[in-house]
Amino acid sequence: MSEARSSTSAPTVLRMILGRRLQEKRVAAGASLEDAAKALRVTTLTIRRLEKAEVALKPLYAEKLLETFGAERQEIDEFVDLAEQANKPGWWHSYRDAVPSWFTAYVSLEAGAKTLRTYEPQYVTGLLQTPDYAHAVLRGGLPNGSEEELARRVELRLRRQSLLDQEDAPTLWVVMEEAVLHRVVGGPHVMREQLERLLDVSELPHVSVDIVPFTAGAHVGACAPFTYFRFEEPELPDIVYSELLCASVYLDQRADVVSHLEAHSRMALLTSSEDSKALLNRMRKEYS
Repeated sequence: MSEARSSTSAPTVLRMILGRRLQEKRVAAGASLEDAAKALRVTTLTIRRLEKAEVALKPLYAEKLLETFGAERQEIDEFVDLAEQANKPGWWHSYRDAVPSWFTAYVSLEAGAKTLRTYEPQYVTGLLQTPDYAHAVLRGGLPNGSEEELARRVELRLRRQSLLDQEDAPTLWVVMEEAVLHRVVGGPHVMREQLERLLDVSELPHVSVDIVPFTAGAHVGACAPFTYFRFEEPELPDIVYSELLCASVYLDQRADVVSHLEAHSRMALLTSSEDSKALLNRMRKEYS
């Protein structure tokens, strides 16, 4: 998964879990990729893609493979039921007209994560943006987009934010550069509302907002924005997402993930929640 991905079929978290379980069952049964491919009359590449959740897992494929691996009937039936659920489109599917194909996987991972750690050097992270700020940011990135297209993208961004209001909301830890607060997006009034929003959410027990001040100088994280995902399900590895101009990269190799996690932790040590709130309050007054 540690490569650029552009797919019109984004894997849901459940599909990723099933792919991992399928691989574990195959290995435990002593079956090779060739054995599995022969059972389905497909190539070994197809089996690899099924196990990595790069393609949808058809219930009939799941049933045949588990039978080949010697699974019990009850386990097969339960697995097939889960495969059917995994193939149902997520709520974001209705926004496919407004989401780049390479970003749909992000929305799926975001919806299923237990912990998110984000680094943002340019803008307030999407989960914490106000409607007006989101509109201004998206307009800047879509100078030739129609108002209808822009409105759909704003709507999706705001819909994603409901994640933080759930009873089992994930933990969100955001590290931003002070430059984000000085970049006037949408005008002083929009910025003031946005900083008030950051101050409000920073009081939530499951949300942390750290601002790395200019005085911190050069540091390890001065790079592209990224998001780290951790899941409750033991089958899933930690994943890091980083965004480029016209594509994205998803990383799950341990070394890559640890490098980003350490960078996030080191950046957080450059400030404190008290200093961050003081900086937010000071900047809010400047936009009065």
